[in-house]
Amino acid sequence: MPEVAALRSPHLADLWVPVGVPGFAGAAKAQRAELLDGRFGADGWRYGHYVRGVIVAPSVAILDYEESYRRFLLARPSLVRFLTEECGNVYDWSPANVHDDDYEQPHTPMNHYQDISVRRVIAELVDDPAWPGVTDSGTDAADLRDLGTGEVHRLPRARGFRGSGLLEIRGALSPGFVLNPALVPAHDPALLVASPGATDWYLSEGCAHLSVEAFWQMSKVVEVRYDRFLALGDLRERPLESS
Repeated sequence: MPEVAALRSPHLADLWVPVGVPGFAGAAKAQRAELLDGRFGADGWRYGHYVRGVIVAPSVAILDYEESYRRFLLARPSLVRFLTEECGNVYDWSPANVHDDDYEQPHTPMNHYQDISVRRVIAELVDDPAWPGVTDSGTDAADLRDLGTGEVHRLPRARGFRGSGLLEIRGALSPGFVLNPALVPAHDPALLVASPGATDWYLSEGCAHLSVEAFWQMSKVVEVRYDRFLALGDLRERPLESS
């Protein structure tokens, strides 16, 4: 029974293996985590990203995501002027997103990264003498009118944003669609991942598989402790399937 002996080896708890590419989760974020917790244990799985030939932690991969936004904005001074002069903050799927400054978001029903990247890049420009028009606005609360819905929300300004508008960065019906991650190219061709059979939403919008959204979703893998993987038995052939 060589397999039984292998399952008992303490060395395998330190070995992590990729077992599949999960793709976009969206509102199914918690449901996916619940499935993987139940299958491997909360300490038995994690996300990784395949970046330039190696699998790295999301906290490392997100730096390339942010860099794509940095280069996109720096190449479009008119867009920077719009953001800093007419907007007070940006969000993804909820105005409450403006309260999140970190990419690690265990508390949210859906992750949101594009608004954080935009806020971080604009904040950098406040301190960059090459951008004298981007000045420090402070981050006090203000009445911001949503440029899409017209609703007014009392929210903190993002640093460098002096306007009175609140900009949603989401779908084509949003005035912030230009900043949708499906429209922002991945800044390094080495980040691009091929997946001919994929049909996710971001592959039919913007620059499709060349986008930073495609990089993020198509590079994502689920890594599992190898001892937990071996313990799955027949489920090894479909470790990420929900049924």
